Amino acid sequence: MRRVVAKAPWVAQWAYSRATRIGPLIEVGGTTAGKPDGTIEGVGDLYAQTAYALSVVLAAVEELGGTKADIVRTRVFVRNIEDWREAGRAHAEVFGEHLPTSSCVGGLEFLHPDLLVEIEATAYVVDR
Repeated sequence: MRRVVAKAPWVAQWAYSRATRIGPLIEVGGTTAGKPDGTIEGVGDLYAQTAYALSVVLAAVEELGGTKADIVRTRVFVRNIEDWREAGRAHAEVFGEHLPTSSCVGGLEFLHPDLLVEIEATAYVVDR
């Protein structure tokens, strides 16, 4: 088993890893726009927060030997479901023709009041 340690400011209060790989399976836990220095990327901008969170997700998958093409599922949680299109736009730009299965759930609160989105992902890495 291999892990990527999360760099979010609340890791000390909520002991967790950003991602864990067991065999070919990579699970990426809830990823937000919380930056290592404690600030939030894209305050008030769901598109920017989604793009940032997805960049962190991709970096974790890559650190564990996977690629964007290995991501088979995403789960996108947004504060206001009415704004889902902005999260969807960022998701579509990142994944393009690669189409992981995905869910979007809204009407949620997050650990910090400025957070608008949290993303989980699953990747399955086939040896190349």
